[in-house]
Amino acid sequence: MGYNNWVSQSIMNRRGSAAGKTGKMHTLTEEQQAEFHFTIGPYSKPVLSVAPGDRIVIDTRDAFSGRIKTEADKPSEKIRLPFANPQNGPIMIEGAEPGDALAVHIEDMVPRGEQPRGTCALIPEFGALTGTYYTATLNQPLPEIVRKVLVDETTVHWSDKVKLPYKPHIGTLSCSPEIDSISSLTPDNHGGNMDLPDMGPGTVTYLPVRVPGARLFIGDAHACQGDGEVCGVAVEHASTTTIRVDLVKRWTIEWPRLEAEDFIMAIGSTRPLEDATRIAYRELIRWMVADYGYEQFDAYMMLSQCGRVRLGNFVDPKYTVGAGILKKYLP
Repeated sequence: MGYNNWVSQSIMNRRGSAAGKTGKMHTLTEEQQAEFHFTIGPYSKPVLSVAPGDRIVIDTRDAFSGRIKTEADKPSEKIRLPFANPQNGPIMIEGAEPGDALAVHIEDMVPRGEQPRGTCALIPEFGALTGTYYTATLNQPLPEIVRKVLVDETTVHWSDKVKLPYKPHIGTLSCSPEIDSISSLTPDNHGGNMDLPDMGPGTVTYLPVRVPGARLFIGDAHACQGDGEVCGVAVEHASTTTIRVDLVKRWTIEWPRLEAEDFIMAIGSTRPLEDATRIAYRELIRWMVADYGYEQFDAYMMLSQCGRVRLGNFVDPKYTVGAGILKKYLP
């Protein structure tokens, strides 16, 4: 069906309030955003209000707010955790009510800013293979190392010898929790810092709405990332990201979901990693039962044969797993 053409048959277009129609175009530049947020919750001042079907062109900052400019910079001197992962928003969606699902179609992502646009780094007590605040050891932290990376719209120029494809995705996407204000570094059932490599252009993410207006937050663009973001950092870059939003009214979901051209995926986040996987698979089974006519235990046994798991965030306070199934196996 091709890149974005499949979206005409997506849940978003078939069940959304806008019924596949595109509304107004909005921009959210750095200047318009002004104050970027490091928590996701119901208390920050909205910057924009849009209607279902509207398109928004958003300038995101990199995870370090652009402060790491050279390979001589030390992350510990330029940023102070948890003040990383700045978020655009909150964006209010007209008509969104608790119990709805917000659909976010990521249409396009392009890098912006001066070269080298990309940044990867080792940060003290941060990452999967080092002692952290939550995984306490007496070992000394790993050395602080910064790699600045040339990034264009086709290629991530890792080194003179190694070129990686530019395969961008949004690391943090979320509606507001009902009462809590949660660090933008933390994923949970509201979404948040899931760092799921599939959440890029040509996909639709469905987020549970828990407060009036939904309060959408978005940020943390990655030029590329492997499963797990194992060192704690992808190739972070500032982006211009274009999204279209819609509402699926009275579609009450507990955890984020993702739809692509050829698969659907349920997303779970917690510690330990196996419990995140359990959440993701349970939510996928519930989805298959509710919307695709499966009997619960038939879905359970079938996923043991053809289910697919994607590792998202494996480094932050909670871990993220996506459990998916190809659409060709759905009636």
